[in-house]
Amino acid sequence: MLPAIYTAVAGLLLLPLLVNLCCPYFFQDTGYFLKVVGVARRVRSYSRRRPVRTILTAFLERVRQTPNKPFVLFQDETLSYAQVDRRSNQAARLLHDRLGLRQGDCVAVFLANEPAYVWLWMGMLKLGCAMACLNYNIRAKSLIHCFQCSGAKVLLASPDLHAAIEEVLPSLKKDDVTIYYLSRTSTTDGVDSLLDRLDETSDEPIPESWRSDVDFATPALYIYTSGTTGATIALRTKFSASQFWEDCRKYKVTVIQYIGELLRYLCNVPEKPNDRDHRVRKAIGNGLRGDVWREFLRRFGDIQIYEFYAATEGNIGFFNYPRKIGAIGRQNFLQKKAISYDLIKYDVEKDEPVRDGNGYCIKVPKGEVGLLICKITHLTPFSGYAGGKAQTEKKKLRDVFKKGDVYFNSGDLLLIDHENFIYFHDRIGDTFRWKGENVATTEVADIVGLVEFVQEVNVYGVPVPGHEGRIGMASIRIKEDHEFDGKKLYKHVSEYLPSYARPRFIRLQDTIEITGTFKHRKVTLVEEGFNPAVIKDALYFLDDTEKMYIPMTEDIYNSISDKSLKL
Repeated sequence: MLPAIYTAVAGLLLLPLLVNLCCPYFFQDTGYFLKVVGVARRVRSYSRRRPVRTILTAFLERVRQTPNKPFVLFQDETLSYAQVDRRSNQAARLLHDRLGLRQGDCVAVFLANEPAYVWLWMGMLKLGCAMACLNYNIRAKSLIHCFQCSGAKVLLASPDLHAAIEEVLPSLKKDDVTIYYLSRTSTTDGVDSLLDRLDETSDEPIPESWRSDVDFATPALYIYTSGTTGATIALRTKFSASQFWEDCRKYKVTVIQYIGELLRYLCNVPEKPNDRDHRVRKAIGNGLRGDVWREFLRRFGDIQIYEFYAATEGNIGFFNYPRKIGAIGRQNFLQKKAISYDLIKYDVEKDEPVRDGNGYCIKVPKGEVGLLICKITHLTPFSGYAGGKAQTEKKKLRDVFKKGDVYFNSGDLLLIDHENFIYFHDRIGDTFRWKGENVATTEVADIVGLVEFVQEVNVYGVPVPGHEGRIGMASIRIKEDHEFDGKKLYKHVSEYLPSYARPRFIRLQDTIEITGTFKHRKVTLVEEGFNPAVIKDALYFLDDTEKMYIPMTEDIYNSISDKSLKL
């Protein structure tokens, strides 16, 4: 009897070891899945509560529990939970009483990083209003487009952005938009100041009746770029690689959020003896290249890096919980049971999925690159884009594996290896990423196409050695009886495009090739890049010093390649 018991006990003790040997990530996969299920259950229970539990609920709980705890750190300013609460009450009352805003309305905010972002949002949530966050780099047509998509009739802007506001003011006023600067005075006719009025407003708590219709599906925020979340959060007006670690020490930061470019910038700063003198223990983000990952750890210490993959509007995401260098996540066998997603074959040249003889998409085997798609269901919904029905429909793939099914098209090419780790390969279609920003090629092409000597333009992103993402390049066909004007083009793109979206290289072509479906061919152009030794067409380089596009030379190309010329 005893030998049998000993054998059984030994078997139980050895079982985890055997499982770990056969499936080395079994326990991590299971643990991660159980955490996700736990979060999903909590979220589901929150949605059933009346009144519904929201972000605002969590904030108000913190206000009651730790009113004096620092919530926002900015330069030499510290705002506690209670201070943010009182300021947001003033904002809510002002928007409600003076501007007549009610639950369901939307307010657009045009600010750089500053504490006002937080208390304005909390104030809007107390009214049941959504906040549309406009990227402060956009200008002119792009600014008007993003504002109109949100459906807002009120715009709150930084006085530092007055030039951008004044440029679009006639168009905004034509649409009866109310505009305020976050200041105590205004020098722009037609734009009022907000802070002086805010100071005179009561900071008494806001009645729940003002947001009584809010449920779990009510929009809280419209964002056009990546966002951040936290408890205590330290802000800076603009990112500074040279001051980053000093800020981390100053604010005693323990967790940082990144995009891949950010960590590369930090690694490019000259080494210092105190590089490892900080409290940062975790870094969470996406877009981190494997070589930068290794260099970051070597340079700044054993920081736990958690890479993830997700899109704001997407219905699928991955998380690299084992922290495998270079991967964006894992194909979790339990998650795969609950969520229907796949990688399918994609024809980059035709810019469309490959379909079989029956018209259905084809799954790729492990180790091959494919387009990530995820079935649209009640568990993985796709809500689409505000004010963009056509764009929403374009992101849906129909009749994928059977008649009538509908999948979300991520627009990203991924690869799953034989250990089930997932790697990012490329972005397809009309978008590329540079300096941590998404650039829409069609939008840039529309702007460039307005220049009088441009007949046709094809915009695309090209890789640059040693840089994340792709930099903008445009192939241009010049109108008959016109000539290329580098000064005029520079002036035009500088006025209408943010710096990261301006085409850095121009290629002049007699003809611009199109596909059988009348789309611009980009693949060959991307492969050929901007090397003047390879390309026989005339090439130009955007020179910010000369404030014009100048002829591209091999010296410029070599300076870019050896990083002596910064882009």
